[in-house]
Amino acid sequence: VQLQASGGGLVQAGGSLRLSCVVIGRTRSPYIMAWFRQAPGKEREFVAAINRSGGTTEYKSSVKGRFTISRDNANDMVYLQMNTLIPEDTGVYYCHAVLIGSDSWGQGTQVTVSS
Repeated sequence: VQLQASGGGLVQAGGSLRLSCVVIGRTRSPYIMAWFRQAPGKEREFVAAINRSGGTTEYKSSVKGRFTISRDNANDMVYLQMNTLIPEDTGVYYCHAVLIGSDSWGQGTQVTVSS
């Protein structure tokens, strides 16, 4: 399974971005899809996750109410809608898929929020 993330960019504080991630080569929809991020000089951290049905989501506390994760299993896509961005949201965003017996990471997409 391969993951390809896109949608990053440079945005001013208060702006919005929508990240997308496509799952390639799967035989069944991943059990869990998630987004992580890594800021310069910091460890990779969890941002948001969604289960297969889309009925259960989890968020890092600092992004609750601003970010929304969603998925489209028919098209093997997962999204992260990011609103009211702040400079602390800057980093490389990675999508992550948890499958039965394995997991996979995408290549990352850069998000830069200017103040």
